[in-house]
Amino acid sequence: MEVKDLKPELIWQCFDEITKVPRPSTHEEQIRAYLLDFAQKHGIAAKTDKVGNVVMTKEATPGHENAPVVVLQAHMDMVAEKNSGIDHDFMKDPIDTYIDGDWVKARGTTLGADNGIGMAAALAVMADKNLEHGPVEALFTINEEIGLEGAQNLGEDMIHGKILVNLDSEDDGEIFVGCAGGIDTTAVFHYNRSFSPENFIYYKVKVSGLLGGHSGGDIHLGRANANKVIARFIWNCSKKWDIEVSSFNGGNLRNAIPREAESVFGVHSDHKGEVEKYLEQYAAAIVNEYKAVEPSVKLVIESVERPEYCIDSRTSLALVRALYSAPHGVVSMSNDLEGLVETSTNLAAVKMEGDDKIKVTTSQRSSVESRKFDIAGQVEAHFELAGAEVTHSDGYPGWAPNMQSAIMRIAEESYEELFGVKPAIKAIHAGLECGLFLAKNPDLDMVSIGPTMRGVHSPDEQLLIPTVDKFWKHLTLMLKKAASL
Repeated sequence: MEVKDLKPELIWQCFDEITKVPRPSTHEEQIRAYLLDFAQKHGIAAKTDKVGNVVMTKEATPGHENAPVVVLQAHMDMVAEKNSGIDHDFMKDPIDTYIDGDWVKARGTTLGADNGIGMAAALAVMADKNLEHGPVEALFTINEEIGLEGAQNLGEDMIHGKILVNLDSEDDGEIFVGCAGGIDTTAVFHYNRSFSPENFIYYKVKVSGLLGGHSGGDIHLGRANANKVIARFIWNCSKKWDIEVSSFNGGNLRNAIPREAESVFGVHSDHKGEVEKYLEQYAAAIVNEYKAVEPSVKLVIESVERPEYCIDSRTSLALVRALYSAPHGVVSMSNDLEGLVETSTNLAAVKMEGDDKIKVTTSQRSSVESRKFDIAGQVEAHFELAGAEVTHSDGYPGWAPNMQSAIMRIAEESYEELFGVKPAIKAIHAGLECGLFLAKNPDLDMVSIGPTMRGVHSPDEQLLIPTVDKFWKHLTLMLKKAASL
C-alpha cells in the first residue's frame, strides 16, 4: 500500500502530493505554486501577500453564513535534514515515503509531516464538499522553521477570522493553548590561519548516530549534543597534550538538537598511540552515559593527511573551551504547568565560514518573556568571554494560555464526544506562530492540534497513521460546532 491509498483518502492524498514538492525553509516557491494551482483546480479563492504567504477562502455551508470565520493555519516549509551518505537534493527531489506498520516514514531524510500533514488537513477541508462549517480561511505561512518569517510579516488584510486553529502540533489527545517564545543568539569567532606543524599527526574525530530531535519538543529528553561530545573530547585532549585544531563543524539548524559533528585536530606524533587509546576510553564513557537515550551513538577517529592550515592556537582553544562549557538543555521547569519546560537553550550548530570565521548558532526558548532574554544574555556573556562577537535575532513572543477560550472548549468537547476520553489541555515548549498572530490581534481565540509524530526535525521523523484519522474527525467536528457559535 502507498501513502496516497491510506484512509481517510482526501487528507492522505493531499499529504502524498505535498511530499512530492520540494519545500525546504526559505525555498517555498514550488510549494506556493502547488497551493495556488490546487486552489485554481478546486475553484477556491486564493491570494498571497508580499512575503509569499497564501490564504484560501471557503464560504460557509448554507445556514451558517453568520458564523464566525475560522482560520486553519499551517506552514509551508519543512526542516531539510538527511543522514550522512544519503543522496538527496531537497531543492529537487521528492521525499521517499514508505509505510512501516502503523507509521509513515521517509528513507534517510526528514518526512516533512511537520507541517505537511497540517497543510494536507487544511487543503482537505477546503476541497471537501460534504462538510458542515461556517466561513473558513486557510492560511499557509512561509519559513516557520527559520525565524517564523511568514507570521512575522503577515499582510494586514490576509485573514479576517477571530478564531484560529493551528495545525502544527504533534500529539494526538493533546490540545495546546500556549507556547514558548524564542530568540536566536549567534557567536562569531574570527581567527588567523597558521601553518600546520609538520611534527604532528592529524585525526578526524566524528560523532554520529545520535537521535537529535526538536530543540523545543525534545530538549527535556536528555539526548546528547554532537557539538558538546566533540568539544569535550578535544578539551580533554588539550589538558593532556599540545593540540592544533584545523576544523570544527557540527549540527545544522537552530531548532534541531545536533546529531552529527566532526573535527580535524593534531597532536605531536609522539602521542599517536595515547590519543587513539584515549578515544576508546572516551567513547566507552559516552556510550555508558547515554545508553538509555542514545542506543546508536558512534564515535570514531581516523588518521588524515596533514592539513595545510590550522586555526591559530589562541582562537582554537577559546572555541573548544566555549563549546565545552556553553549552556545547553533545560534551564528551568515551569512553576505553573507541571512537566512543562519553561526555559531552555540549544547549542545548535558550529560552522567554518571562509578562511577566517567560525559561526556558532544557538537558540533560546522560554514561556516567560523576561527569562527568554535572560538566558539569551547568559549565552551572550559566555561567548563574549571567549572573545566572540555576539548578536541576537529579533525573536518571537510566546503565547499565554487563555483558559476561557471558546475554541478550546469546542476542541475539548469534540474530542471527548468522538473518542470517549478527555484530551489533555497543555502548553508546549516549542515555538508556534500563534504568539505572533496574537501580538497582531490580541482578540484572536486559538488552539493548536495535530496527529502524533515522533522524531521531527530529524531523519527519524515518523507519522502515526491511526491518529491522522482521529485528527481529521476531530478537526471537522470542531468546524461543525464552531459554525453554531
